Amino acid sequence: MPALAVVLGVAFVTGSLLYGDSVRAAVNRARSNSQPDASVSITADPAAPHRLDDTLLRRLRALPSAAAARGVVEGRSFLVGSDGTLVGDLNQAAGVNYVPDGSGKDIRYPLAGGRGPRGAAEIAVDRRTAERAGYRVGARVRIVVAGTALDARLVGVFTAHDSRVDSGGTLTAFDTATAQRHFAPAPKGYSAITLTAAEGTSDAQLAQRAQTSLPSGLRAVTRAELESGAAPAGDADKLTTLLLSFAGIALFVSTFLVANTFTMLSAARAREHALLRAIGATTNYVMRMVLTEAAVVGTAASAIGYGLGVGVAHLLGGLFDAAGAGNATVPALSAEPLLAAFAVGIGVTVLAAYLPARRAAAVPPVAALRTVQPSTAASLRRRNAIGLITTACGALLIAAAVGEPDLLFGAAPLLLVGLIVLTPLLALGLTGLLRSPLTRLAGVRGKLAVENARRNPRRTAATATTLMVGLAMVTAVTVAVTSVNRFDEREADRSMASDLRITAVDFGEVGQGTAARVARLADAEAVTSVIPTYFDLAGKTPLSVTAVDPAAVERAASLTVREGSLDRLDRGIAVTEELAAAHGWRLGSRVTGSFTSASGRTPDTRASLPVVAIYDGPEELTPALVSERALPRPAGAEGRPSIGSVLVKAAPGRTAALQEEIRRALDNPALLVQDRADARAAATARTAPFLNIMYAMLSVTVLIGALGVVNTMSMAVFERVREIGLLRAIGLDRGGIGSVLRLESVTISLFGSALGVVAGTAIGAAAVLGQEAVPLVIPWDRTALFFLASAAIGVLASLWPGRQAARIPMLEAIGADTE
Repeated sequence: MPALAVVLGVAFVTGSLLYGDSVRAAVNRARSNSQPDASVSITADPAAPHRLDDTLLRRLRALPSAAAARGVVEGRSFLVGSDGTLVGDLNQAAGVNYVPDGSGKDIRYPLAGGRGPRGAAEIAVDRRTAERAGYRVGARVRIVVAGTALDARLVGVFTAHDSRVDSGGTLTAFDTATAQRHFAPAPKGYSAITLTAAEGTSDAQLAQRAQTSLPSGLRAVTRAELESGAAPAGDADKLTTLLLSFAGIALFVSTFLVANTFTMLSAARAREHALLRAIGATTNYVMRMVLTEAAVVGTAASAIGYGLGVGVAHLLGGLFDAAGAGNATVPALSAEPLLAAFAVGIGVTVLAAYLPARRAAAVPPVAALRTVQPSTAASLRRRNAIGLITTACGALLIAAAVGEPDLLFGAAPLLLVGLIVLTPLLALGLTGLLRSPLTRLAGVRGKLAVENARRNPRRTAATATTLMVGLAMVTAVTVAVTSVNRFDEREADRSMASDLRITAVDFGEVGQGTAARVARLADAEAVTSVIPTYFDLAGKTPLSVTAVDPAAVERAASLTVREGSLDRLDRGIAVTEELAAAHGWRLGSRVTGSFTSASGRTPDTRASLPVVAIYDGPEELTPALVSERALPRPAGAEGRPSIGSVLVKAAPGRTAALQEEIRRALDNPALLVQDRADARAAATARTAPFLNIMYAMLSVTVLIGALGVVNTMSMAVFERVREIGLLRAIGLDRGGIGSVLRLESVTISLFGSALGVVAGTAIGAAAVLGQEAVPLVIPWDRTALFFLASAAIGVLASLWPGRQAARIPMLEAIGADTE
């Protein structure tokens, strides 16, 4: 059992390291191979007045030291799969331009089938994406660009050596003219220009010569500089760190199982150790003997754990899909994970066995003559005092963490350590409370179970601790996530300013013509786009404003106009009562400033807008409103206003029908059409994957805790052979022996779960109360489920030991002498 616990911990560590290494290697390899023709890249400062355009491209292509020059256009593009859902990681979904040479091929995107796109209605995609989406060359496909769903013909499939694909994303290639219309920052512009060095010219020389031809605001960067400046697989590093932290928790719990096992073994071998001392063995010899046994167990567990860790790495790749569809290869042997596996496995096992080894070495030779081991109750006094002080300090820090959330990182471990030290005392107290109820419930069997659990409080405490730590983490996460979900639900209700709201999926956008298309539907009474932007006031903090359709916003969002009228919003600005009071504005006051465009640039032209209305409204439409027609609209992709949402007022009783009409009319899986119930569900759905991952990771810790209960009960059967025989002799049948062991196992499991749930609730509550406006919600249903699961663990953990006990012949058991 201790070996199995260490195997699980080592496998977790090894799998995390191997997975992280494989992802980093795949991403770095893809990054290096993604632009085989790029020796130098020309990039533009966002604030620079000069753009990357065809004129500059022709000038750079004419450089004697440049063998070729390529204009690059990239942006966000989603592919809709054959099942109607978006394909891949949306954060890594990109659209690129396909640049064919004289033969119609692009060196960056080698064709695996078909040809390159040649018109606005044609695309090509990477091979992995085509396989995941279920498409072949010639298929009619649907794409989403700039928030609008479009139909296209898939004319080619290419091989992509790109980190975005290796991170689970997609690549959709367009011809250059189409890509410029979708993504270019300016008409017929480029996102970047890359140069290929001529033979005999180094990258640095080409960059230096190109820089002399560039206007201010543009910079020539070598390939090596770009690769060195890129953060290598940052997400993989964060995920590996997170996984290793859970592996550390699992190994921490494993130490209690190992220590408990060697403590029980040392007690069982006390006479053996005493006889060794009597015939001349030193204390160091006995200690080395026990630690060597632990090292052998740790070595075997490390070897098995490493092999299992390779499988864990593959499992993690499938779980997180961060390494793509098999592109990241998990090596069977890797030096760093291999060393870590044996260092962690042997180190944890030997460290956990150290104190039991010291106790074994401290057995005096005269103990060989004893038949009963001395009581250990007196030795608990100092431990109880330390436990009380540590737990009190941890509890005080938990309370202080409500005002200082950073304290929680130290308070939670301190509280858990204090409870771990204090568990023998708590075991005596809490199990004592169960004596009377269990006696009434199960008679003498209940009393025997409680007394067996109280017989050795250290052992009971160590066993319960293995469950306590895991359940404390699970409960803390559950309390925090449940509270955040309740907050998100309230915010979703507050943010719903209309019957229906259209928003984009994560990393997506709402198309420019969405509101107009919805407004044409028969059941739509009022429709307005909601465009958040800023109005830079001279010498003051920029004012947050929302651009809307003046003719529809009052009906769509049920605004309350206190003074003036929104009918004149086309030529002015509406402000809330609070904003008007803060600036001293009244109807007719003029607000002078400049709108900030989507690219972050402020146009040269300034606007002076009169205050035409003072109103109250939902948070989404405060503190100021302007007409969407007042916004600057520079040409190019970066000049497009970024639409936050579209609000829709439905005809009376037609909300559900209109919702379906909108979905059919838009036919765009990148847009969410939500009513109030949908908004609440979407708000809480964001935390579901996180909570599931937390449960999956912490389940290893809970499993090790269950192994601890099995281990303790098995050792208890070994130690109580004679006792079991005597119970059988006085009339307790095999079923009765099994029920005693089950009740004892359940008692220990419930004790551990109670400590874990209480500690976890305190930690989770402190984390929640430290966040402003987040309500504290205790998930009583989940808490009850945790207790039921603990009782089930106790029952299952006693099955094998109970079967062992029932198989012992009565006469043989009576004559046994385990001392």
